[in-house]
Amino acid sequence: QVQLVESGGGLVQPGGSLRLSCAASGSIFTIYNMGWYRQAPEKQRELVAVISSAGSTNYAESVKGRFTISRDNAKNTVYLQMSSLKPEDTAVYYCNSNLRVTSGATVRYWGQGTQVTVSS
Repeated sequence: QVQLVESGGGLVQPGGSLRLSCAASGSIFTIYNMGWYRQAPEKQRELVAVISSAGSTNYAESVKGRFTISRDNAKNTVYLQMSSLKPEDTAVYYCNSNLRVTSGATVRYWGQGTQVTVSS
């Protein structure tokens, strides 16, 4: 059993900042990619940022220069530092991870989501 637990969402004014965290726990052997996706009302879920186990990163064009993804491998945790937030960043943000569990299978897990609302 593996869980991804997100925290850090909330309401912020345009131009403000938030930091999301996602901690993985359970029967984990090794974690490969970790990433963040978001889904706004009536829109498809989209990739925001992803980071490999070696620290390579990839961002959606819409967040480049404003968001920074990082991870702490010792804590099995991924972070998303969001700055210069815009109303169009409003969405439910989901943590995602490809990992190998102790039984040997490689599985993709999702967190439960955390709401980010950017509004004045």
